[in-house]
Amino acid sequence: MNTILTIKERNNVLLSMATLIRQEKDAILDANKKDLDSYNGEDLAMEDRLKVNDAKIEGMITSLEELASQEDPLGKERFHFSHDNGMEVSNKTAPFGTVMIIYESRPDVTVEAAGIAFKSGNKILLKGGKESLNSNLVIVDLWHRALKEHNIITDWVTYLRFNRQETQEFLANPTEKIDLIVPRGGERLIAFVKEHATCPVVVSGRGNNFVYVHKDADKELAKKVILNAKTAKISACNALDKVLIDKNLEGKEAFLKELTGLLRESDVEILADEALKGLDGTAPLQNEDVWYEEFLDYKIVLGETESLENAVAWINKYSGGHSSSIITKDQQAADTFMVNVDAAAVYHNASTRFTDGGQLGLGGELAISTDKLHQRGPIGLQHLVTNKWYIHGAGQTR
Repeated sequence: MNTILTIKERNNVLLSMATLIRQEKDAILDANKKDLDSYNGEDLAMEDRLKVNDAKIEGMITSLEELASQEDPLGKERFHFSHDNGMEVSNKTAPFGTVMIIYESRPDVTVEAAGIAFKSGNKILLKGGKESLNSNLVIVDLWHRALKEHNIITDWVTYLRFNRQETQEFLANPTEKIDLIVPRGGERLIAFVKEHATCPVVVSGRGNNFVYVHKDADKELAKKVILNAKTAKISACNALDKVLIDKNLEGKEAFLKELTGLLRESDVEILADEALKGLDGTAPLQNEDVWYEEFLDYKIVLGETESLENAVAWINKYSGGHSSSIITKDQQAADTFMVNVDAAAVYHNASTRFTDGGQLGLGGELAISTDKLHQRGPIGLQHLVTNKWYIHGAGQTR
């Protein structure tokens, strides 16, 4: 375990890294072009996540500068107790130690995840996908330069150039102690990590997010939210896949006609359940399993539901436990939905696209967890910590 650095040392490295990314922008973009040129382009969502442009570079810089401005997450007292025998007992936040993140295609994760891990006092092992290797190696080299500028060993940020077999062996028999693993990617990757890991795993799981249009919905607002959640960024885990329409929505037929028209204008493939079959421009569902799928594509399912209670039950059965939204003017209905839907983030009259560390005030995220331990939803700087008990005595015995 590396000795914990002072908050000044950690912040200085983050600011140096931000400066280096700004200075070496062209080198990052050139490396990314090599990755894009080598990519076969079969997966539209993965290609979108792989691509680095000026906006993503600025996002990397901003995330590092925001991290450097945030309070130290370490040593925060969470509990204090004065024992009858005179001992002073406290519980404080502490780093995990070594965190491993396994991810696909996104070079910006190499900046953001490493930044959050480093600021929270953790060593990070980065295992990116082969499709983003050139981009990742340039970025990791910049991390090492930033560390060296402040005479800090480069072991704090390590990139693992492993193939699938080597990764499996490392997970089962790590050559160093790993305290936490975070897989970010599809269900196959998550299952692979859970099968082979010998330490705790925090799952950054699938989306398959839902919007429920309640019978008392503002229909114009509903169309705006659905269109944004579905089409703004199809490669994001917070994108929308399923829409449930209350059968008692006034003007339902006209609403559906307008909604499907807007979706078709955005080249979205529309599947409809049995109750809504026959809608213009829609195709029938082939089987029930489609309700479980995360699409990461220009594709959506429209279904009809009998009531708020049925909508909640349907979402809890099929969704990925990531994000769900209710569109309604009825505050009581919204409260019931938000309390009872089993998801990391629940919304009222807003797009699921806001489930993101930066958007929810965390300044970035290591991942978005669909687990309930130890953190649910975006894992920010203040969440990538464990805790430790400190007991001060004067010879007390029991």
